Amino acid sequence: MGVVITRNNSSRVSRARIATIATASIALASGSLALAAPSQASAPAPAAKAVLGSHPLWATHTADQGTAPAAATFTGTVYLAMRDSAGLAAYAQAVSDPSSPQYRKFQSADFVRSHFGPTDASIAKVNAWLKGAGLSVVSNTWHAVTVSGTSSQMAKAFGTTMHEYRVAGQEAHAPASDVVIPADVAPYVLGVADLSSTLGNHAKPDSVKVNSTIAAPGSKTGGGLPTTATCSDYWGQKMAKGAPQGYVKGAVAFDQCSFSPAQLRKAYGITASHLTGKGATVAIVDAYASPTMLADANHFSTAHGDKAFRTGQYREVVNQAQWNSQQACGGPAGWAGEEALDVEMVHGLAPDANVVYVGANSCNDNDLSAALANIVDNHLADVVSNSWSEIMHTTDQGDMSKAQIAAYEAIFEQGAVEGIGMDFSAGDCGDQSPAAAKTGVNCQTDTARAQTAYPSTDPYVTNVGGTALGLADKSGKYGFETSMGTLRSSLSTDGKSWTPLPGTFYFGGGGGTSEDFAQPWYQKRVVPSKLAHTLMTGQHSETAQRVTPDVAMNGDLYTSVLVGLTSNGVYSEGGYGGTSVSSPEFTAVQADAIQAQGMAIGFANPEIYLRARLGVFRDVVNEQALHHRAPLSNVADFGVIGGQLRVRLAAFGEDTSLQATRGYDDATGVGSPTAAYLRSFLP
Repeated sequence: MGVVITRNNSSRVSRARIATIATASIALASGSLALAAPSQASAPAPAAKAVLGSHPLWATHTADQGTAPAAATFTGTVYLAMRDSAGLAAYAQAVSDPSSPQYRKFQSADFVRSHFGPTDASIAKVNAWLKGAGLSVVSNTWHAVTVSGTSSQMAKAFGTTMHEYRVAGQEAHAPASDVVIPADVAPYVLGVADLSSTLGNHAKPDSVKVNSTIAAPGSKTGGGLPTTATCSDYWGQKMAKGAPQGYVKGAVAFDQCSFSPAQLRKAYGITASHLTGKGATVAIVDAYASPTMLADANHFSTAHGDKAFRTGQYREVVNQAQWNSQQACGGPAGWAGEEALDVEMVHGLAPDANVVYVGANSCNDNDLSAALANIVDNHLADVVSNSWSEIMHTTDQGDMSKAQIAAYEAIFEQGAVEGIGMDFSAGDCGDQSPAAAKTGVNCQTDTARAQTAYPSTDPYVTNVGGTALGLADKSGKYGFETSMGTLRSSLSTDGKSWTPLPGTFYFGGGGGTSEDFAQPWYQKRVVPSKLAHTLMTGQHSETAQRVTPDVAMNGDLYTSVLVGLTSNGVYSEGGYGGTSVSSPEFTAVQADAIQAQGMAIGFANPEIYLRARLGVFRDVVNEQALHHRAPLSNVADFGVIGGQLRVRLAAFGEDTSLQATRGYDDATGVGSPTAAYLRSFLP
């Protein structure tokens, strides 16, 4: 097929060899990590603190409609400052670094709070300040306090009134000026967020249903192609002999039928490993919750020859009374496909792992971070799958605040200290550039420039990118992989050509060099220096930067996976694609690895990059691009839908500016896991 996979080392890798490499790597200095005692030196008197950017730039004088009505209520989130954020980061690195004496000496949430978190006294002062202004506390943890109140109450607390604005035809609200934190509580407050309307900048699922991508008019004649949906059990089983010429002369393959969990288990070596995730617990975070999730997962599993969940193996942490922002976020129905995909993929690839679904109260950052905080505060899982993301830099001043990012990172670092790994999908819009957003099916159109998504780019999470997987037989034997990046063309109305050809960018795994985060210690000596020093805008960075993804697994829309769910009372199954597939796939692999070694892995990236040097990942390479050949392509024939024949030509490995090259790359990271990766965790 022209796609060559190299460095597939199937031999067992000894822990002794891993330890040898870890010792030789650049990591923390040896010696014990001492916990500093609180400073006894006198500190300067605190001053009031303005929260820069809390008055958004879109809230202009021209757009201002005046003070909000007296009866209107608003909500906001106050993020609490850690007592010792530097100490938390250092401890998170120490327990995650195989060369550190503290490696895998995981601690409890109480340990994190007592050594690094805010004190009870500081939390009490913040609550007294907010309640003293008349605000009602909606939720209250040692990470954040969410409050609600009227414009006058907000003004008393934050030193600014709430105004209404009309922006690009939308009604919105925001503080009339930047929020000011009083001097007596300023040292205890990290920042304030969510007082303004989001204007569409919030987390979204990184998945797309196949049928939702074929609404454009197609051909009635078909030009000799079948008028019923046609797909192959494996790559090349059926050839599209009636199709017009595309990128190459002669017939190309029909696309593969959506994969079942059994096929994926075999392709990625899980079947050969005999691992099932037994003893591990996986958490899944999405927004809201489907009322039929357990029934759907069991229906799907048994329909495909797998086991249903045992009694007590699956549970949910959901608070429907607190759901909000349903119109902006799509509500439960808008997230149901993502939830079903995540739960069924984890159960399919780690069938004996316990699964806990934690439904955030909305797709807003305060609610998603609260769901994650609940997991680490109560140690609900060993590893967490998150199939959502958002861009950090927008054209409409909807950038993520520094307070939100710092609050997320503290949660991720706490998870690392406790031995909880965090996996995030890389996104489905390639390099997230404005050019990609013009034609991509799952992009944010307000992207300011090529960039990486968040939280997936955070140095303390595992960023899972996407590939396109080709099977060698119906059972799921591995054939090849290339990067997840699709150009799409449609069959012309007369059925004699593809329009346009070459196709336009449609779908691609996220990745790239972050402008926001410096290179973490575990990427040194693995990520090419040129890549780490070249931003996605093409600018040179004096400092080495974080590059993503870390790993990759199947997720392309045209190598989709089957998902079953109930909609409007009817159960059905359909194909889904996206790095939202890749993330739960890899999380399930990690659950299997936890079973293999008999203990938690924790923050996985240091282990991933060490093992990459041992050849236990497949180096996914786009050989067509490497040798300047025509891209790998196939024909997706969905049959007649709505009176029209829906036929597409998909070209693979075309992931915007991201390239799958030999070694680490910004399209697939270190590559995809193998049976050798799982065996490397065995004693």
